[in-house]
Amino acid sequence: MNQHRSTTFDELVTLSCLPYGVAHGEEGVCLLVRMGPHRILLDCGLSDISELESLSAPPADLLLCSHAHTDHAQGLLALHQAFPQMPIYASEVTTELLPLNWQELNRAEIPQFCQALPWRSPVEFCDGLSAELFPAGHLPGAAAILLTYKNPEQERSRAYKLLYTGDFSVSNSRLVDGLSIESLRGLAPDVLIIEGSYGTARHPRRRQQEKQLMERIDRAIANSQSVLLPVPSLGLGQEILMLLRSHHQFTGRDLDIWVDATVAIGCDAYLELLPHFPASVQNFARHQPLFWDDRVRPRVRRLSPENRSNIGQSPCIVLTDYATQLREFCHPESGSWLILLHEHPRLKMQPDPRQIFSLASEIRTLGSPNSNRLRIETYLLAQHSDGLNTTQLIHNLRPQHVIFVHGSPAYLADLTSLEELQNRYQLHSPRAGTLVELPIGDNFIQPAAPLETHYEGELNELADGVKINLPDSLTTDPRWNNFADTGLVEARWQGEELVLRGLSQRELLTQTSNAKMPIDIDCCGNCRHQRGQRCCNQASPLYGFKVTPEGYCPVYEPADPQNET
Repeated sequence: MNQHRSTTFDELVTLSCLPYGVAHGEEGVCLLVRMGPHRILLDCGLSDISELESLSAPPADLLLCSHAHTDHAQGLLALHQAFPQMPIYASEVTTELLPLNWQELNRAEIPQFCQALPWRSPVEFCDGLSAELFPAGHLPGAAAILLTYKNPEQERSRAYKLLYTGDFSVSNSRLVDGLSIESLRGLAPDVLIIEGSYGTARHPRRRQQEKQLMERIDRAIANSQSVLLPVPSLGLGQEILMLLRSHHQFTGRDLDIWVDATVAIGCDAYLELLPHFPASVQNFARHQPLFWDDRVRPRVRRLSPENRSNIGQSPCIVLTDYATQLREFCHPESGSWLILLHEHPRLKMQPDPRQIFSLASEIRTLGSPNSNRLRIETYLLAQHSDGLNTTQLIHNLRPQHVIFVHGSPAYLADLTSLEELQNRYQLHSPRAGTLVELPIGDNFIQPAAPLETHYEGELNELADGVKINLPDSLTTDPRWNNFADTGLVEARWQGEELVLRGLSQRELLTQTSNAKMPIDIDCCGNCRHQRGQRCCNQASPLYGFKVTPEGYCPVYEPADPQNET
């Protein structure tokens, strides 16, 4: 993985990238690319643009926005107000969805600052610089952006290409077709800036993910539970609504689906853009409403203030945004609830775990008869591509440089550590404020070796066991101290590979006591969320930690539902 020294754009380089934000955590994405004499901003998902505002001139010649999600677009309005002369471009659908990022303002107060670009049609801006948009999946209007620069003063000069994927998904979802790798094959960009949200993780097929979610909701409703789904304003909530409306397990079912807060506003925005949706969605809308419907079951309704007090008294489904206080629905007087949280590697995309823990604790403290019927689980309905599709796209494009953004540093490090990528491309995973210079040559320049994560050793079979010798460089890794805490390890087969795991002191003291705990005691040893002596309940203050079997927290749930009181 190449890490470059921090610098500024005062140094003359042919091609470079300076990230103001790479979405490692709470920050969004904002990348300043230089191609020849031109400066181009890709997205502005910064909540604080003071670093850009402090400049005496516009930070770029133009800005291209990949899509309307907050972590890519929330800083656009402030940036326009600071530099109104700097042009901003996006796809037509994105220009219509952008105002949803500033719902605290009246729509009339938001200027039309973003200009629409067509799909798959290069647009030349100035002096040899052009851009072309390709549908990227993920969200309606989301675009992969191809930038091309050719020096107009040199007839025989080569054209330089940079492709920025934004957030992308190659899988078709209910409301948007996935990115077509075929349409990008042969582009051969010099530089690829690509998201790595899920690192090297592999996902089940999209239809399998949908099936698992629908089956879980179906079981909850059958058990007289209401289902609460906190979702973002755009994208996931509308996907789930369309899925519930069209899936065979819910078609014609006598059930109410309530849509709350900004999620409902997002639905209204989608309805205005129906001609831009896939043909299957437009065909569905010819026969019945896409969202709001009191006639066809399941009924989809807006959640109004007068309905709020009755929610949960009979099984229903509620979609609300992340900012909503969940206790507005899951209170001691309401019925039984299942809260489903979307599995996403970035915590900012989910409700604050402290809110969920506080909610569960409050209900139990009040001694509600439903106190043991608040369940919190997770589901996967991936909005980004997994590791397999990410590497597949890279191999089809065959760039010289690959820059990974948008994901936790650990997940991006997993991608840059892949030998299949290291041997073919120059890999970069910069932090914000770190300039990445991108020299382009006819021959491949071997990138610097990444931090070592694989170690070669020797294995010897002895009369009384097996001895494995590994190099002492292994001990320089910050994870070594935890691994070698007791000097004891546990080995298990994973396919054809043997995996070693260090055993901690606490684990040694408690590893045999689980079986001795009476099944009628509320403790970690009998909790359904205890796996491998670790707590897997995101609503628990012990989440992610090793737990003792006799431990207890307010969100305890029995492994055997028959033990529930």
